[in-house]
Amino acid sequence: MKISLVRGDITEQQVDAVVNAANSSLLGGGGVDGAIHRRGGPAILDECRKLRASHYGGGLPTGQAVATTGGRLPARWVIHTVGPVYSASDDRSGQLASCYRESLRVADELGAASVAFPAVSAGIYGWPMDDAARIAVETVRSTPTQVSDTRFVLFTPDAYTAFERAVGT
Repeated sequence: MKISLVRGDITEQQVDAVVNAANSSLLGGGGVDGAIHRRGGPAILDECRKLRASHYGGGLPTGQAVATTGGRLPARWVIHTVGPVYSASDDRSGQLASCYRESLRVADELGAASVAFPAVSAGIYGWPMDDAARIAVETVRSTPTQVSDTRFVLFTPDAYTAFERAVGT
């Protein structure tokens, strides 16, 4: 699997699927989630509402992933995953790793060959960027998948630098 880093906007990525750092409601929010919903348009929200009504009335559980259309995004699909809120006293790293594993599992089910990931949980959920990058890269590298092109799309210079260290470039 090819792993690359991109400094930029995940909503502009020409990939089969983008991963959304969603909140459990699946109904949009701030950060990456809000940007994906705004750029992708109402088709994404419509599918999220249907998923919520049929399967996730209480919200998508942390560490799980589900796919919708990409709407008006260049990507065909959006894979929504709910990252854990960081806690210094409660190790939730397994939940964070699950976000990446489950997203790759969904990508395989879709037949996606290329996937763009944000730094899940490293924004308003407060995960320290270096640790989030390490968990993301280690998990993606160790997860069996048919995805051949994985990219981490980082919005800030600090995030990009943390992922560079994790990738070892």
